[in-house]
Amino acid sequence: MNISFNSVHFKADQKLEKFISEKLEKLAKVFDGIIGFDITLKLENTDKPENKSVEIRAKIRGNDAIARKMAKTFEEAADEVVDALKKQLIKVKDKVRGN
Repeated sequence: MNISFNSVHFKADQKLEKFISEKLEKLAKVFDGIIGFDITLKLENTDKPENKSVEIRAKIRGNDAIARKMAKTFEEAADEVVDALKKQLIKVKDKVRGN
């Protein structure tokens, strides 16, 4: 499984990348058809404290699943994105099974 990180307007540290990678490995157990992930971490230029944006694209056969969330910390945003992707992947898995 290929995981690529892209950080915009800052340099992501190894702890953050490891945290997100561990979350995505758990997500891969939900749906085994995942080819890889593209993660974009971005510091938005806003006055709000919720200026950390995480977007994750799960590459799967057919269509990709994409989710994007903003929060006060990248870890919080990553948790929300992984939850949203999990719901999408469960729907895709049910559709593939014919449920």
